[in-house]
Amino acid sequence: MALYAAYGSNLDPRQMLLRAPHSPHRGTGWLTGWRLTFGGEELGWEGALATIAEAPTEALFVSLYDLTLDDEQALDAWEGLEIGLYRKVRMRVQTLDGEEIAWLYVLNGWEGGLPSARYLGILADAAEAAGAPSDYVAALRSRPCRSLGL
Repeated sequence: MALYAAYGSNLDPRQMLLRAPHSPHRGTGWLTGWRLTFGGEELGWEGALATIAEAPTEALFVSLYDLTLDDEQALDAWEGLEIGLYRKVRMRVQTLDGEEIAWLYVLNGWEGGLPSARYLGILADAAEAAGAPSDYVAALRSRPCRSLGL
């Protein structure tokens, strides 16, 4: 099993149950010194996509999963690893039980651009479902975004 740290829409336990049904939830933690950001606006069909960037004074909320090999391969396909959309990196995650090494997906694109309002709402709902602190969820909901409409 490999330890995976979800930070975007995969924070939603229902989504992870669909995408990685054989991989148990291990808990939550923080990726200290990193922040959620967006990039690759030209790669997404409705705006910039979630990724991470170094930020010494910030921390990113994550949900940890013990992924089976089959679930890891399925998740790789969902995240576009095969087409080069994201790559995997290993990071240190702070948990209540101490430090863990986990891998996560990082966008292969430049930082910048705005996510759609719909996508940002999905990320905020996912963070809330994963048990992120209310101030973290509120900060997500108040981020700048672009409207897809008219």
